[in-house]
Amino acid sequence: MSSSTSRRSYGVKGAPYGFLLPATVLFALFFALPIGYAVWLSFRKVKVSGLGLGPGARKEVWAGLENYTSALTDSELTDGALRVLGYGCIVVPVMLGLALLFALMMDSDAVRFTPFTRLAIFLPYAIPGVVAALLWGFLYLPDVSPFSYVLEKLGLPQPDLLDGGPLYFALSNIAVWGGTGFNMIVIYTSLQAIPAEVHEAAKLDGATPLQIALKIKIPMVAPSLVLTFFFSIIATLQVFGEPMTLKPLTNAMSTTWSPLMKVYRDAFGTGDIHAAAAEAVLIAVVTLVLSFGFLRTANRRNQRDVSQGAAR
Repeated sequence: MSSSTSRRSYGVKGAPYGFLLPATVLFALFFALPIGYAVWLSFRKVKVSGLGLGPGARKEVWAGLENYTSALTDSELTDGALRVLGYGCIVVPVMLGLALLFALMMDSDAVRFTPFTRLAIFLPYAIPGVVAALLWGFLYLPDVSPFSYVLEKLGLPQPDLLDGGPLYFALSNIAVWGGTGFNMIVIYTSLQAIPAEVHEAAKLDGATPLQIALKIKIPMVAPSLVLTFFFSIIATLQVFGEPMTLKPLTNAMSTTWSPLMKVYRDAFGTGDIHAAAAEAVLIAVVTLVLSFGFLRTANRRNQRDVSQGAAR
């Protein structure tokens, strides 16, 4: 084999790696490297000598698992996790339920103006979360809300949605309003992939539209439901923008309402970057464990259903 042929063969084999190189470099610089640096910071701490004044009075030393121990025993972080759990119990079922309902409606022959309706439901997802939180925040404020004005004119009570228990529903409403459209599109795309012959066979057997939806459509889009549930869980665990945006509008929300708000407060409020790094790593590990456990359970269930179907 000539040298030119060898170079040509090497170039063809190395072409995929050349195409992957830019993405690999960007991944390493802006994803892998920051994660590694955060993990390294989580094992460090600042040691202060004396009053902390003068050169050498503050130096970074190895802390081992001290930051992780403090984070695991921090009541503020635990309370934030419990608040996010309650928030997720409202957001995830309501959002996915509405997304499935809208997707089934869009897939029905009885619905008119499907493209416009689909766009109208999806449009809130295109609005940035901070902008959506500001819009809803001012709608919640009793002094500027048109809803409060109408209730006042009607002589009805004006609930304060930014205080106490209603705050959970106010935050959940923002997430549901913004995320339902995306999940609906995912489910609707799966519904469109169902062969028309399946629907026709069910209609010939005398199945009603409700029976077709419950016994054919929903089981066949189960993988999409699993995917949207997976994304929703991750988004719930990482909630930050909405409560952070609403915080200046109410005194009922603390700076540690969610775990990520606690990380932000420690990193940029109190300046304890090492404790914040440990908390961020813990949140990432919990998210990874829950996600992996859920996907493994879902895959195991799908394999069991496939095995049962093959046995029949």
